[in-house]
Amino acid sequence: MLIKNYLTTLGCYLQLMGRTFTRPDRFRMFMRQYVKEMAQLGVDSIGIVLLISFFIGAVICIQIKLNIQSPWMPHWVSGYTTREIMLLEFSSSIMCLILSGKVGSNIATEIGTMRVTQQIDALEIMGVNSANYLILPKIVGLVTMIPLLVIFSIVSGVVGAYATAYVGNVITATDLTAGMQYEFTQWFVWMGIIKSLFFAFIISSVSAYYGYNVEGGSIEVGKASTNAVVASSMLILFSDLFLTQLLS
Repeated sequence: MLIKNYLTTLGCYLQLMGRTFTRPDRFRMFMRQYVKEMAQLGVDSIGIVLLISFFIGAVICIQIKLNIQSPWMPHWVSGYTTREIMLLEFSSSIMCLILSGKVGSNIATEIGTMRVTQQIDALEIMGVNSANYLILPKIVGLVTMIPLLVIFSIVSGVVGAYATAYVGNVITATDLTAGMQYEFTQWFVWMGIIKSLFFAFIISSVSAYYGYNVEGGSIEVGKASTNAVVASSMLILFSDLFLTQLLS
């Protein structure tokens, strides 16, 4: 029974995506919605991305320096480790997990509210492809903005690490810079961006699915928002495992 429910959900999700990825009826209206979603889902998330990444970069640098001290270990290890963690996992995978809570719940709640207030039904009556009109700009907008959020997260994390060097005197700026530059691999940046594109699609499409299929009232909208965050977070973790193995 559980497998049947999962397969039914997957089939409904694929059908919805089939309706979503069609040519927009009015391209000008689509572009207007697209720009709006980029601002709402991407630009409005820059603040929380910068803030969290700054403190995470600082904390990683402090923890590595204070807890892995050894006379056999070079002084620049803290900078090297901070850079690798920010590039490989935090700025792509962990940051998208955080965004799934903010952006995913926003998408599910917005579309779910439109469903329970019969706005989606009104669009269908007017002959509008509601899935394409409501969901496609959100998916394309978030996928467009996510590489910028990843880059902002990396830069903010590095700035946070340097803040520990200049303010906290935990590590010298020279040692931190040496670690940041040691055997830098440009592909790691691209790998984080590529993974984040998949994660952005998961967040936007899964959240839109749960919001679009709400049945009932405002209580069900809240439940759909919670289910969207949980489902997208689990899918991000599973896909992160395969994408890391594939891209490494």
